[in-house]
Amino acid sequence: MSRTVSVVFLLAMSLMVGACVVLVIWELKKPYKGYPGPDKFVDINRGDSTRMIAYRLQGHGVISSAPLFYLYLLTQKSRVIKAGEYRFAKLTSMVEVAEKLYRGEIFFHKVTIPEGLVFQDAKQIFLQQGFGPEEEFDQAFGDVQTIRDLDSHAQDLEGYLFPETYLLGRGTSPQSILDQMVKNFRQRFDASHLRRASEMGMTVRQVVTLASLIEKETAADQERFLVSSVYHNRLKRGMLLECDPTVIYAARLVQRWDGVINRSDLGLDSPYNTYKYPGLPPGPIANPGMRALDAALHPAQSRYIYFVSENDDHHVFSESLGTHVRAVARYQREKLAGANRRR
Repeated sequence: MSRTVSVVFLLAMSLMVGACVVLVIWELKKPYKGYPGPDKFVDINRGDSTRMIAYRLQGHGVISSAPLFYLYLLTQKSRVIKAGEYRFAKLTSMVEVAEKLYRGEIFFHKVTIPEGLVFQDAKQIFLQQGFGPEEEFDQAFGDVQTIRDLDSHAQDLEGYLFPETYLLGRGTSPQSILDQMVKNFRQRFDASHLRRASEMGMTVRQVVTLASLIEKETAADQERFLVSSVYHNRLKRGMLLECDPTVIYAARLVQRWDGVINRSDLGLDSPYNTYKYPGLPPGPIANPGMRALDAALHPAQSRYIYFVSENDDHHVFSESLGTHVRAVARYQREKLAGANRRR
């Protein structure tokens, strides 16, 4: 072969290789969407091989070529793909998909736990969102090591699971979820709250318990401090708190709650029944938010010792039994009238 032919051959080969490289780069950077619908969720598990990841993404229509994507990942030896659930929702190139995996742009599910729920109800929200299993939630609920320094009498985490909107990656364990909720409580209930509790002669458990009663009694921010004053005034006088939510909690504990407080429930022999036993119940009856916790520590200055609902989010507060009885009678009349209008 002459020198001229060799040069031409080498030039041709170089052009072919160059063309192939250009085609590969073009294919890697070409936007692609091969799945129906607006988005696609793909799980990348710990221990998955690079090949498994490539073919899973192709199977879900996220990339067009598993072999090419696999070869590209092999060139990124120093980088690590983060495990988790990923959401793809637009035309995306293989290079962009790889960057998403390397950056660990995991999809986080937004789970909102409202103020005032008991653990069992909060647990159901997590289960409905696909987190679990249930047995692990129950086991984590009974692990009180994370609050032992705050509450040496705690037998579970009731009261310390802070209500909030949580961003959770798919596969987050129940233990990790409850740990986050407790951590949130500890961050919110800070040194200033601990000092205030000490000044009032209250333990953290007493504060959280009182806050849980306040939380269950009213959703109106401006009333929480008045409700708190009623309970503080009753405690000082040695009066029964007569808090309906404690009766409901007691009935739920023995699985006899039917949605209505019956006369027999008021006599239920439970330390949580504040119609029967004086003082605060032995522990929280719900998981209070920050406003209820603040109200427990900063009650309004009042002489109120009674309150009754106005059939909405507000209450009528009274200093005397006579005034309270009239308010209760008005509440009952309005409740009856409302029932008649709905017929």
